[in-house]
Amino acid sequence: MTTNILDLKGLSCPLPVLKANKAIKELIPGDILEILATDPAAPKDFEVFCENTGHDLTSSTEEDGVFKITMTKQA
Repeated sequence: MTTNILDLKGLSCPLPVLKANKAIKELIPGDILEILATDPAAPKDFEVFCENTGHDLTSSTEEDGVFKITMTKQA
């Protein structure tokens, strides 16, 4: 299991989800994708993304305007 960090700060919807979708496709089940985003819609967008794709939304936090969203790729 590896952790991959994807810095998407400064991008607006839908780009963070599109770029994360591309990145997670290259991972194997159990790998972790940690996303850093500044788009205020990102937490909800990734919640819906995980519901639709079956990946696990492990955590979603915010600090100083930066959202840290962690997902685990599922099979």
